[in-house]
Amino acid sequence: MTMNHWVMDYETLKNCFVAVFTHYKTEETYIFSICKLQNDYEKFIEFLKQNIDNNEWHISYNGLAFDAQVTQNIIKDHQYGRHEKMDGESIAEEIYGYAQDAIKRSNNRDFQKFPEWDLTIKQIDVFKLNHWDNVAKMSSLKWIQYSMDWNNIIDMPIHHETSIDTQDQLDLIIKYCINDVESTKEIFIRSKPLIALRKNLTDQYNINLYSASEPRISKELFAYYLSKELKIPKYELKKLRTFRSIIKINSLILDYIKFETPEFKNLLERFKAVELDPLHTKGGFKYSVKYKGVKTDFGLGGAHGATRPGVYESDEENIIMSSDVTSFYPNLAIMNKIAPAHLDQKAFCDLYEWFFNERKKIPKSNPMNYVYKIILNSTYGLSNDKNSFLYDPQFTMFITVNGQLTLMMLYEMIMLAIPEAIPLLQNTDGVETIIPRSKIDLYMEVCKKWEEITNLNLEHDQYKKIVLADVNNYIAINNDGETKCKGRFEFKNLALHKNKSKLIIPKAIYAYFVDGILPEDTLQNNKNILDYCIGGKSKGNWKQVARSIQEGIPNEEDLQKINRYFISNKGVKITKVNKSDGREIQLESGRWMQTLYNDAKSQEWLSYDINQKYYLDAIEREINNILGVKTNQISLFE
Repeated sequence: MTMNHWVMDYETLKNCFVAVFTHYKTEETYIFSICKLQNDYEKFIEFLKQNIDNNEWHISYNGLAFDAQVTQNIIKDHQYGRHEKMDGESIAEEIYGYAQDAIKRSNNRDFQKFPEWDLTIKQIDVFKLNHWDNVAKMSSLKWIQYSMDWNNIIDMPIHHETSIDTQDQLDLIIKYCINDVESTKEIFIRSKPLIALRKNLTDQYNINLYSASEPRISKELFAYYLSKELKIPKYELKKLRTFRSIIKINSLILDYIKFETPEFKNLLERFKAVELDPLHTKGGFKYSVKYKGVKTDFGLGGAHGATRPGVYESDEENIIMSSDVTSFYPNLAIMNKIAPAHLDQKAFCDLYEWFFNERKKIPKSNPMNYVYKIILNSTYGLSNDKNSFLYDPQFTMFITVNGQLTLMMLYEMIMLAIPEAIPLLQNTDGVETIIPRSKIDLYMEVCKKWEEITNLNLEHDQYKKIVLADVNNYIAINNDGETKCKGRFEFKNLALHKNKSKLIIPKAIYAYFVDGILPEDTLQNNKNILDYCIGGKSKGNWKQVARSIQEGIPNEEDLQKINRYFISNKGVKITKVNKSDGREIQLESGRWMQTLYNDAKSQEWLSYDINQKYYLDAIEREINNILGVKTNQISLFE
């Protein structure tokens, strides 16, 4: 029997409620309106009953915190007969009250009225499972629509406090709701591998993980195994935490960490002097070391260093070596028998090591390899999360401080053993270095010695070329021709929460340095308008306005919070305006004009009127920066 599950969305206005459901596999769609113009309440209730009786799920964007809360309120109130003899407008007003309560709870970071386990209709929340509720990845549906090049990212033009009195208004709301459902369905389709993985884990462990983010999967599975090992109920384990008033870094530094050069000896002493309030660690430690002409910055999170921008290539005499520590953070804990203080040290480390060893046995093509990777990587992060049973900020500091110092030991050992070596990058878990080909064996001996000292393992690669802007932004090409693009040079398979604006720029830079294609040729040949588009966001008390001159008269139009636009020869100036104090920030400062493209309608290429100089200038600046061409020198492309 084929199951019927529904991708859905609600629009809740002051006196109007609209619900749209589309089958997760087919085009079958149901639309329900409850207002004074139309009252589909009974049909809607029958549909929900069908969902319940047939175990049909709802698939939504942020549904656990909103749509599912509204649904559950409607189901409960219907059971108690609350809506009997009420007209459509009155029911819509009731539903609006549920919606506002859910929004208020979310804004206040309060628990919702109905936890997931108490919902009558099961849910898949693509917002939650993609972890777009995380501060670092926070993304609205509109932003994800922009990121996946959705044709229509237009906001609902009617404010929720507006009284809906006309059919045109209702039709507009329905159209908007359908658009959101269709885009949510596209996210669901793109998330199918993630959902399949969560289904398998849910079935295997009898834990509902359908809407679980990766950190939550890590937390749940680690708790599952650890509670068995410690023979304590999972609910008791989840209550555990270690809170600290002070963390003395000197007590955490591993005995084997020693340096020979003054620069790193000073770094070690600086770290030893640090005493931290774990609740206020931001900016708690900052220090820089200049060694072999390269500045490396240190903090509480990680080390980051890079030589000057440039194109660095292997040749007949020299080779670029790359060495990364295998599962660096997990193995620092495993090999040094370190655990959050409230957990049994042996049980924690044995389990952590078991996950590491199990992952090595499983091919990367097997989804469980990815699951174990999630657990290994997320556990460290959860040790600094007060909502996690792994919380112990001292454990976090042990990992990050010793990680930096241990990596610097490797860096120093390579430089002392091979004086001709040229350091390129030092970043969190690895180093990239140019060495003479004649010294490869010596390089490997040094790495082996470091492995013996630390009980950690290194993975090595060799690069043909590194195109380096800075420590976070580079293109690396290994001997097999595989490329790795980092930071603003990324353009392939970008995660949807990331900003994909002006993809034409990294594409052109990649084409220039990897394939030898001039930027002018890339611009001439690339006629995908979406590669030229930019996403503009406004948050909080800021709004966006579009300003133009029409027939000699200044014109200003308020825009939505997220806008897609490109740089054109004519158009408008999009400006962020602070609604409190009137401060203004142009999205594109200077003479550049913009064309809004929220409704992506295809047209003849020349009619877009793209300002190619804007994009070429940006590409040229980046390339010239890498090649070391100064602004007062002749431009690369003139």
